[in-house]
Amino acid sequence: MKIIRDYQFVDVADRGATVAIGNFDGVHVGHRSVIELAGSAAPVAPVGVLTFEPHPREYFAPDAPPFRLMSQAARASRLEKMGIRYLFELPFHSGLASLSPDEFARDVICDGLGLSHVVVGADFCFGKKRAGTAQDMVRYGQEMGFGVTIAPLLAHGENTVSSTAIRQALSDGRPQDAAEMLGHWHRIEGPVIGGEQRGRTLGYPTANMSIDGLHPPAFGVYAVLFNVLEGPHTGAYHGVASMGVRPMFGVNTPNLETYVFDFSGDLYGAPVSVALVAHLRGEETFDSLEALIAQMDRDSAQARDILAAL
Repeated sequence: MKIIRDYQFVDVADRGATVAIGNFDGVHVGHRSVIELAGSAAPVAPVGVLTFEPHPREYFAPDAPPFRLMSQAARASRLEKMGIRYLFELPFHSGLASLSPDEFARDVICDGLGLSHVVVGADFCFGKKRAGTAQDMVRYGQEMGFGVTIAPLLAHGENTVSSTAIRQALSDGRPQDAAEMLGHWHRIEGPVIGGEQRGRTLGYPTANMSIDGLHPPAFGVYAVLFNVLEGPHTGAYHGVASMGVRPMFGVNTPNLETYVFDFSGDLYGAPVSVALVAHLRGEETFDSLEALIAQMDRDSAQARDILAAL
């Protein structure tokens, strides 16, 4: 997959793509339907995705709580696995934000990237103050010579599949519902970082990960699938993870700590991916370390049973 970040300098060989446009946070089933439509809209053209970095919501509200379901790198990785040929990942800054809908269509889509066809969701908005609609894009395409397909919104029960609905499911401790909308388990990806090694003294050494910049799922304990992506321990494992601030040990920065079942080895610095499968319980404090360890034993047994049934 080729990543292009400057719409003003695109090689002739990279022009003419059919792209799905959006933020694609989570790359959920709705996003995937838009991408699939891009693949069928113009079968002879290479398929790409047009997105923005940072997310426009981060640009306009930099001090707001973290909301992203996945990092920039994780999004690119998932799109590449889907067979996307081009990722047009445009820097979102004041210049881009100030473009009117007409200017965005002409300067970015038509003249800049030279796209042959675009696919957008029915609720798509673009241009300064989100003034442009999907129907406006159809009109601009007719005027400027590129095709436009509007993808219908997908439903999940009585609601529409959206990144917002997925965030709510995760906040509520409903990872299975989030997975149905995502089309895959919600995963947190990144390197294993150093911790206080307190788990070793409890008989539960953990692989620690930062969740900085990501939407925090409900705090507590989860049954998880644990994948080591590179290095001597590359492979798939089962585990039990704690998401939160470890209230037994004072005030801490939220992170994810995973005890990997039946594993022995050094994972510091290794890139890993942790899938949240089931929320077992909320975050708690205990009267003693002995009570904490007994609960961790029960958590591990429950997690093993859940994961064995997958």
